[in-house]
Amino acid sequence: MVSLSWKHHTLIQALISRGPLKEKEFQSIFTDVTGRNPGAAKKIFDKYLLEINKELSYVHFELRACRDQYDGQVCYGVVNTVSDDQSKLGTKYSVPQIAFFKGIIEAIAQDAAAQGCISGFDALNIRLDNQLPNEASSSQQQQVPPAFKNFSMSQKDKTLDELVKDKWLCRTRESNIGLGIRSLLDLRSWFRNNDVPSCEVCNEAGVKAELCPNEGCIVRIHKYCLQNLLSQRDDKVCSGCGKPWPLGKITKEEAVEAAVNDEEEENETQATALRSKKRKQRSQRDSTENYVSSQASLASSSGNTRRRVIRSAAAHLS
Repeated sequence: MVSLSWKHHTLIQALISRGPLKEKEFQSIFTDVTGRNPGAAKKIFDKYLLEINKELSYVHFELRACRDQYDGQVCYGVVNTVSDDQSKLGTKYSVPQIAFFKGIIEAIAQDAAAQGCISGFDALNIRLDNQLPNEASSSQQQQVPPAFKNFSMSQKDKTLDELVKDKWLCRTRESNIGLGIRSLLDLRSWFRNNDVPSCEVCNEAGVKAELCPNEGCIVRIHKYCLQNLLSQRDDKVCSGCGKPWPLGKITKEEAVEAAVNDEEEENETQATALRSKKRKQRSQRDSTENYVSSQASLASSSGNTRRRVIRSAAAHLS
């Protein structure tokens, strides 16, 4: 069993206390804690994550990374690997709130258009009785728990705000309801078990993705995955139907711009690491100078004391 250092514990605590973090934020914390730049010392960064996950596996947790399907940014978070549905939200949420959340997840994930969101109106009109076990049909009203029947619109609206705040859901630019980064991190196995189509490039659930418009083709690709492909070549063909993938709204210029932005972020991370290294070296230099100064002062004081002792001894002998 690997013994984790305070540096490992600091990284874990940062993710648990703050929730999922963007890659830039997490790598900045890593640099401040270890003094290493994850971009330049990727093996060391990966080694830290591996050691952390070996220990977290004993308590059924995992430090995981995934891309936010709405902006394409990589995020890190600590997730629960137990497959119990209610454990995904812990004990903070009530049974009706969990049923409401599941209904929203299903409506978004099972959308054939892969828009990755539903309107606020549709979210508020999610029926909780659809989340009952199969044996409890909607026609058997006596089996519907009173808590489900009495779950009002105002309670749903409040629950939406809480789920957005806790990053289980998010609000898009169009004010629709989408999946939060915590859901994308934590519900990976749920997406697979419920046959949510995956992205042809990265194999992650294609909740928000671009669809091949050719009739009969079911291939979908995340927009950021498609941008990466187009930044390398223009004649990308669909692996499902063999026809050229239409550029649509994603142009070569946008793809190149995305690649440039990624390079700029990497350069900024390296610059941050360099500044941190210089601060550390300056602090060490100051500590060394203070030590030398204190030693010199001590030596001077010791010399004065010896001279006083010698004069005193000479006076006594005379």
